[in-house]
Amino acid sequence: MGGIRVSFEGLGSVARLPVRMWLAGKRWVCAMPSSDHRSPDHRPDRGAGDPSRELVLGLIAAPGPATELARSLLADLPDQLARRMPNVRWVVRLVSDRLVQPPVDPDGVIQAAREKLLEEGWQLAVYVTDLPLERDGRPVIAYTSQAHAVAALSLPALGPVDVRRRALRAMVELVSALLTEYGDIGGGNGVEHDRRPAAAQELAGLGRHVEADQHGVRLLANVITGNTRLLLGMLRANRPWRAVIRLTSVAVAALGIAVLSLVNGFIWMIADSGGIVRLTALTVGSILALVLALVLGGNLPEEVPPSAEDLPGAKEQVILFNAVTVITVAIGVVALYLALFALTVMVSFLLLPPDQVARQLNHPVGAATLLAISWLAASLATVGGALGAGLEKSSRIREVAYTYRPDRELSRHD
Repeated sequence: MGGIRVSFEGLGSVARLPVRMWLAGKRWVCAMPSSDHRSPDHRPDRGAGDPSRELVLGLIAAPGPATELARSLLADLPDQLARRMPNVRWVVRLVSDRLVQPPVDPDGVIQAAREKLLEEGWQLAVYVTDLPLERDGRPVIAYTSQAHAVAALSLPALGPVDVRRRALRAMVELVSALLTEYGDIGGGNGVEHDRRPAAAQELAGLGRHVEADQHGVRLLANVITGNTRLLLGMLRANRPWRAVIRLTSVAVAALGIAVLSLVNGFIWMIADSGGIVRLTALTVGSILALVLALVLGGNLPEEVPPSAEDLPGAKEQVILFNAVTVITVAIGVVALYLALFALTVMVSFLLLPPDQVARQLNHPVGAATLLAISWLAASLATVGGALGAGLEKSSRIREVAYTYRPDRELSRHD
């Protein structure tokens, strides 16, 4: 076949399977001894006497949650790989790099990861991306390309829970699939057989659907459950609980309005006569006002770049980005509202003199009246937060967007 064949004896489940690792353009990488930048913590001692059995796996992770997850797996991944493929000394090297500018398709991710592999001189590479990948409406959980010696794992597609365990398992399966997509299963007779079905079977435990073609193996999720898990995974990666906390102008304006509302006798009278329906409508209106102020004022909605208009799935990917951004802002605003309500309740019960409030309202005051005053104060404070959003730096608001990354974290591939 014209490729360079590198064989490892005693590879356990892939024993005596030669590994062809040729790359497009006749460039190839084989397992060679390497002595630079090694970390003993990320390399088991198996096969220490035979450096020809060393494989360097490059773990590329997008900045943010993907890098944090990959860093937490560094201590366990080499040992897990060694258990699956023994008698090979695994060296795992982590690089935090965004690699691609969204929107992008799986092939673009694989190509960018391949360029990084060649640049670093690794034998294999796994790219953990925080971007949603899809094919024919199905979320792509993972994608392997033996021709490039690269695999990609979509972190959001793993869902919002048990992410670390699933990611570790997925990485081991992806590396195993890269090494077994092709191999000699003829007992050393030199006859090569396509091993994609075997690689697909290994990956099948990670998802519902596996597709194999001349380019590699894709692991796909179901349309409904997969997209739901993808959306929840993107929300988890975007950390909505920190959305509004980072916006100091919004928080300061909201707190200021809350304090002024609690000590204003006119606000007491409106709250006392407002009723549940009016207070509820004001709550919903104040939350919507702050969400719109942040989304529109911060210019958060993404658009499909002209260069990506013909890219398959680009529009769907941008819709996902915008949906996650709006939901993130909404969750953050609701969290801010609840915090303001809890604060105003505490202050009203501790500091507001009931007799003073009773004289202002001309009737005895109970807990229900103080709760109504706190409710109205929290709603007005949220409206004040919308006004504060106009004073916030656009760069701070942009941090809420799913696709936001500081310029210093962008790689030269952007």
